[in-house]
Amino acid sequence: MRGSRLWPPGPPYYAHGVPRPIILGIVGDSASGKTTLSKGLVRLLGEDVVTHICTDDYHKYDRKQRADRAITPLHPDCNYLDIMASHLECLHEGRPILKPVYLHSNGTFGPLTYVEPDPFAVVEGLLGYYTPEMRESYDVRVYLDPPESLRRQWKVDRDCSKRGYTTDQVLEDLDRREPDSAAFIRPQRAHADMVVCRQPSAADPFVLDAVLTLRDSLPHPDLSSFVDGGDGDGAFTMTERHGERVLHIPGDLERERAEEIEEAIWDRMHFASHLRTDTLGEFTVGKEIHRSESLALVQLLILYHLTTARATVALGGEPGNGG
Repeated sequence: MRGSRLWPPGPPYYAHGVPRPIILGIVGDSASGKTTLSKGLVRLLGEDVVTHICTDDYHKYDRKQRADRAITPLHPDCNYLDIMASHLECLHEGRPILKPVYLHSNGTFGPLTYVEPDPFAVVEGLLGYYTPEMRESYDVRVYLDPPESLRRQWKVDRDCSKRGYTTDQVLEDLDRREPDSAAFIRPQRAHADMVVCRQPSAADPFVLDAVLTLRDSLPHPDLSSFVDGGDGDGAFTMTERHGERVLHIPGDLERERAEEIEEAIWDRMHFASHLRTDTLGEFTVGKEIHRSESLALVQLLILYHLTTARATVALGGEPGNGG
């Protein structure tokens, strides 16, 4: 185990004395918010206890080769899914991997990286739930599903500011990828324990509602006592249907009310009290730090499942996620 921050209590050890990690999957289309959510959770758990992996590293072709072959990185044939599945299995069993590295800065590959498992693994990417073998390796599966108009805006902003593309190039790329998005990315939504849709609700573009689809493949904390009677703007609401609950968290949720809901979740994960922090829900835009109450609750609900699974493993059990 790397780093000085230890996770109490001590977990059982698997092959070669390596602890069996708790694995979180975050899947979604390009620019759906995967990295923002992943980095926030890594920060909350502690960078010294988290292995953070992006499955873009398992691309089969570099950027030029993809252009020559007229194939997008969203297509399964453009990725080494068998190696990805094998590496997920290794991490699940607490064994190290020799991971490829894809460089978004120039669309090429870097040298392989030796990765030793930490107590937690956060695995984000496009095709993480594509095969049954991969899906079985996760303890918690999250799918990000923002409205398409917002995702396109996020992709234009990101690729133009960080990856050197023009707006026209990004829009053309989105159109070219659309068939593969529909065929290969969006169907993975059905395999998630939690579907997160963050969507605009106010004039402020940084104030986003969160609509969470919570499936019964995981035992989610009961928040029914906090549900508002109405369903208008600003209401914290929940509906139930066919083995899943749909929770609406308004982006402009009052801080005092958000703290009440957060406290109820923290009470159910008292064994993880050392993770409590004022940075929950924080994100940066440029050099400015913003806070989102809806993002804070999304992060905390995911954190609840990760720490609960960790506690189960620490007691010698094995968490289940419904298959």
